[in-house]
Amino acid sequence: MSTQRTVLVTGGNRGIGYAIAEEFLAQGHRVAVTARSGSGPEGALTVTADVTDAASMDAAYSEVEAAYGPIEVVVANAGITRDTLLLRMSDDDFQTVVDTNLTGAFRTVKRAMKGMLKARFGRVILISSVVGLYGSPGQVNYSSSKAALVGMARSITRELGSRGITANVVAPGFIETDMTAELPAEQQQAYKDSIPAGRFASPQEVARVVTWLAGDDAAYISGAVIPVDGGLGMGH
Repeated sequence: MSTQRTVLVTGGNRGIGYAIAEEFLAQGHRVAVTARSGSGPEGALTVTADVTDAASMDAAYSEVEAAYGPIEVVVANAGITRDTLLLRMSDDDFQTVVDTNLTGAFRTVKRAMKGMLKARFGRVILISSVVGLYGSPGQVNYSSSKAALVGMARSITRELGSRGITANVVAPGFIETDMTAELPAEQQQAYKDSIPAGRFASPQEVARVVTWLAGDDAAYISGAVIPVDGGLGMGH
């Protein structure tokens, strides 16, 4: 088992974030999640915070640090969609998604850095999407915000790689969550037909890649994009 760490997962109240928090707990780590509403899995410390609000993030971090000490692993997972075709997409549709998915990740990571630099250890894991590099109609805002996380991880790697800090991107494809369950059955089937694996992933399959990246065995991996998409986005 990897060294026990203090982990923070943003958006840990549902879907992939919840599964990531659960998996870290199962592996014996100290886990906190941020959520705008709801709570993380049993055993995790849930703090109410909004990644679009720097003051609320600062307060959330202070609460976690008081309970568990400095954060050693940060998983920037909080994300939203506002899907619509480009010509119908308002400035607000674009800005809101970027502010949550991209600027929110920046706020999340920046606040963790002081502790990581002091400890000369840190794992930054940014949850992107196959859509970030593969593209998707109706998701100019979302795919832009998710593609940008790759540049963020690589810049952090070049800036802080010599201080024992790694920064990587996990790019999930279609996952069995509440969001995909709401899609019409024929649309779900069309998506499955385009995925070489022929199925959606379970949230745990994403979570285990994240926990592995945070562990001792992945110390020499940084600036990487790891797809968990059943082959959907190959070559991207």
